[in-house]
Amino acid sequence: MSNQQPSRRKFLTGAAAGATGAATLGFPGIVKAQGPITMRWQSTWPSKDIFHEYALDYARKVNDMTGGDLRIEVLPAGAVVPAFGLLDAVSKGTLDGGHGVLVYHYGKQNALALWGSSPAFGMDANMLLAWHKYGGGKELLTKLYASIGANVVSFPYGPMYTQPLGWFKKPITKWEDFKGLKYRTVGISIDLFTGMGAAVNALPGGEIVPAIDRGLLDAAEFNKATSDRILGFPDVSKVCMLQSYHQNAEQLEITFNKTRYDALPSKMQAIIANAVEAASQDMSWKSIHRYSQDYIELQTKDKVRFYKTPGSVLQKQLEVFDQVLAKRTADNPMFKEITDSQRKFAERAVKWEQDTVVDRRMAYNYYFGKKPAAKKA
Repeated sequence: MSNQQPSRRKFLTGAAAGATGAATLGFPGIVKAQGPITMRWQSTWPSKDIFHEYALDYARKVNDMTGGDLRIEVLPAGAVVPAFGLLDAVSKGTLDGGHGVLVYHYGKQNALALWGSSPAFGMDANMLLAWHKYGGGKELLTKLYASIGANVVSFPYGPMYTQPLGWFKKPITKWEDFKGLKYRTVGISIDLFTGMGAAVNALPGGEIVPAIDRGLLDAAEFNKATSDRILGFPDVSKVCMLQSYHQNAEQLEITFNKTRYDALPSKMQAIIANAVEAASQDMSWKSIHRYSQDYIELQTKDKVRFYKTPGSVLQKQLEVFDQVLAKRTADNPMFKEITDSQRKFAERAVKWEQDTVVDRRMAYNYYFGKKPAAKKA
């Protein structure tokens, strides 16, 4: 026997040959290179809406973070299913995922609309997301989706600022102005405005302006300055009422088909979850930038007149929501479980915020308010 040691080069060459042979013979354990994972999504928004842009922003973050190993393609509302059909399509696997809002699933289980379509016990959307992540909301949402057999993984994200009361033919001066009004809203707000006397019709975003134009609606709310402007609200109304409790804490939702999501590598699941939080903050920053620009242009270019919703109307919303709450908690145990959890979190979180955060109106008026004219000597 020779004492000469085999060279590293010969060893590696032999190993490579062995591996080739194993692959040829179909031995297990030899993994061939896989191509990128592709997913087909749909949003609940028209392609021109800024909310569809938010969906594209999230997909781009995931695609970039995975280096192209996961590629999400996002189609606009109606490309595969109607906007309100998104949950079923994702659950069944017709779509791999989607982008929308939880309140659109109100017809499946009314408690789903508690993620955004209520006064939220004084919380804003960012606080409601804090409740979702740290106050038990995530576990309750998982339980809620399981109760209706929805095969989805849900990621609420993207806190929205207080939504307007809506677009009207003339300013709302008292809550009785809603009596008999043909009005569009969604989620628990359906119960709220019905309780105020309105004849409510729930429509997806892209259908609202045409309905007003044809006289099928007298008034409507949708979302924010940018979305409302892009969708054409100033073409059918020049009166917008700002501030309302009906959706002062809404956020967006990203959903994945659970079977498809569970099959992903854990590293990719981690990227998806962290991309949600990155997109959430980016959406907040972008909305401040874009909404403030369009708020000015709605007034200067589109000649829209903005009015603050009277306090008496806001008070009536809270009173009617109490009635809705009593009815829904009596016939839906999960509605009660969720609102009890939200109320407990809000009691301390909102008190902390109200006691801690300074009212910025004084500072704004100091820097940008009209200065009194100088007195003549």
